[in-house]
Amino acid sequence: MSTKPFLITFFTVLIFNVLPISAQNLSAFVLDSITQQPIPYATVQLKEKGVITNEDGNFNFILNETIQPSDSLIISSMGYETLSKPISEFNSTKILLVPKAIELREVIVSNKNYSAEEIMDFVVDNLDKNYNYDLAKKRLFHRSSHFDRWIKSDFKVKKSSIDILNQKFLDSVITTVPKDNSYYSEIVGDLYGNPSKELLKLNLLKASKLFDKSKELDAEKLEEKFNEILRDNVIEGSYFKIKSGLFGTKIDAEEVSEFLEEDVDSTDVAAANEQLEKKKKDKEEQQKNYANWKKNQLNNIFNNIPTQEDNDLNFILKSRKYDYTLQEFTYLGNDAVYVITFTPDGSADFEGTLYINADDFAVLQVDYSNVKPVKKFKLLGISTNTYLSKGKIIYQKGTDGKYGLRYYESEVGERIGVRRPLKIIEKNKIVKGKNKQNELSGDMDFVFINVAKNELIVFESEKIAQGTFDDFTENNAVSPTYMPSYDPTFWEGYAIMEPNTAIKEFKSTSIE
Repeated sequence: MSTKPFLITFFTVLIFNVLPISAQNLSAFVLDSITQQPIPYATVQLKEKGVITNEDGNFNFILNETIQPSDSLIISSMGYETLSKPISEFNSTKILLVPKAIELREVIVSNKNYSAEEIMDFVVDNLDKNYNYDLAKKRLFHRSSHFDRWIKSDFKVKKSSIDILNQKFLDSVITTVPKDNSYYSEIVGDLYGNPSKELLKLNLLKASKLFDKSKELDAEKLEEKFNEILRDNVIEGSYFKIKSGLFGTKIDAEEVSEFLEEDVDSTDVAAANEQLEKKKKDKEEQQKNYANWKKNQLNNIFNNIPTQEDNDLNFILKSRKYDYTLQEFTYLGNDAVYVITFTPDGSADFEGTLYINADDFAVLQVDYSNVKPVKKFKLLGISTNTYLSKGKIIYQKGTDGKYGLRYYESEVGERIGVRRPLKIIEKNKIVKGKNKQNELSGDMDFVFINVAKNELIVFESEKIAQGTFDDFTENNAVSPTYMPSYDPTFWEGYAIMEPNTAIKEFKSTSIE
């Protein structure tokens, strides 16, 4: 009798009893051995598969039948000794990395003493050689987080000829709008194509959304209330003029009539079937729109990294706008890198740090943040101010020797203000005599802040032929699963980036 099956079973049992593993997942926190502080964005590799620790230093690795006890888990981060040892030797949920004493490579010491500007010229000259712009299939995970907050929401009624549309009623409507809200969306999928050439297809595999329904505006109840008001006060043939200062628009009677439509009679079989069919088509359209929305988000991310042409992060391709300073040599994993900081020279928007491979002058990592508002607009009482724009971008070399996006994080904050008069006038061409029927006028003063955070990690990337891209059909049948609180089992079997503490502790106050 062969002893091989017995040994495989024995070592499998050993692994699952020693490692911090649950349902074939290895989960741990990577910490600084001296300070015991988390090490975010550390790279964790196992048999050419990899993940990245989140901002809390946490990672979660999927194990499968190909993993053996002797396989090495490799953990690396800039400024730390690379840790590599068999997974059977890990016996704690805490993994400590030792700070690295930097010793310059001979290749660095013997290199010409390039200035920061010369190094940046080499970076630009080697962009086409270093970065991959071919058609590819990328398995990725994307998390988008939105945080909304109302700073001010006032509407002062100056005149209303419809009694119920008074200050008290409008104040009650405004109070139903949540003052702050959080929304998280996560997907795993395969992205086919080349974003720089606007050739993209998305195979959406799984998706989730996490938010508090109790903080949503109850649109249905509000719509019912306004329908009631319109039915009682708006006559057939009416239309509305909406004016705000110098500007105005018109809402026709046909649009008004949509508010006045009665519910479908459930005893009318044909009408009921028609409504069911409409709902089915609406759902299909929502699913398609969701997939397209996510594909557009991914397209924007891949096209707005600093190694792409015509992007807002212009601190590589428009070097004349920045001052560069060579700070030091260090290691990023096993690569010796130049560390170059950049600051605006004049009207540029960003400052940050570039980590550039000393051998091929490829940018391996970028950390950036804005030094002033990136965009500002103010006209006739409407203002926008993009006051926050910061992020981190990490590249990784593929088997073809070229670099591609490995990790992307951005955080953008925008303040939107509206301080204008508003007038809604009901007019009617059918009624004889006075054309004007009703009017609501007042002053609105709204201030709204939105912070959007995007995290993207590319787990696998392989080059594909044009025919493969052409033959692939997108999957638009996946809808996001709603979760009132974080469910750690939802992503079992899928590689993702572990959520941070805020997401893990998120709980809806609504009753499901």
